[in-house]
Amino acid sequence: MRHNKHRASLGVTVEHRRAMLSNLAAALITHGRIETTLVKAKALRPFVEKVITKAKQAAAKTDKKDALHLRRLAQSDVRDETAVTKLFNETYKEFANRNGGYTRIYKLGPQRIGDAAEMALIEFVKADDPGYKKSKGKKATKAKGKKAKATPAAEAAAAATTEAAPAEEKK
Repeated sequence: MRHNKHRASLGVTVEHRRAMLSNLAAALITHGRIETTLVKAKALRPFVEKVITKAKQAAAKTDKKDALHLRRLAQSDVRDETAVTKLFNETYKEFANRNGGYTRIYKLGPQRIGDAAEMALIEFVKADDPGYKKSKGKKATKAKGKKAKATPAAEAAAAATTEAAPAEEKK
């Protein structure tokens, strides 16, 4: 049975999936953005965000042993020393004021020619990017919609009375 299996298998073995995510994470850390399939991008997002969180925790630690331990844990996940060095020395600073949500996925229009796979672009969110406000829910949008409909009618009635009033003054 497939109960409580929330990870995409990507159609490969466990070892292949770990190696693929490690390589994709190293490329993302090195280049800042990569183009891949949508399914791989969605699988990569939690993997990379956990590694970035380890880098932030290591920067906050005062004890060098704890920081070194977190660095080695990240090294075991990413397996690329230059990418981990860049992450722990430079990249983590961009996310100092952000709690999660370090990456953004954009769906790209055309599908890949060979197998018609849906393509996506995954990139790091900029440090000064505020993101977007989430809506409060259906109730808030319905209330706004009713007010918006009533407001133009009231404005039209008010405009009609102001237009009629100057016409009477001219007589």
